[in-house]
Amino acid sequence: MKVRIPSPLHSYTDGRTDLQGEGDTLAELLVYLDALYPGLRFRIVDEQDQIRTHIRFFVAGKLATGLAHPIGPDDEVQIVCALSGG
Repeated sequence: MKVRIPSPLHSYTDGRTDLQGEGDTLAELLVYLDALYPGLRFRIVDEQDQIRTHIRFFVAGKLATGLAHPIGPDDEVQIVCALSGG
């Protein structure tokens, strides 16, 4: 599956915007990606194993609300980071 990485996380993916992923759920996908890009998962998931409040996942164009959300091998997963500042 194709995984789109937002620019705030590019420092963890060697500057790559699009990655190939594996897994049947978002949780499995993040474990897979973290094995290739250590530290990436921690920027997305907190210590309570919840998606951080400023992160959103879209699977095949639809909002995914939890790490148990199923994904298929042909789905595109987009990770979005909220912007803040003043």
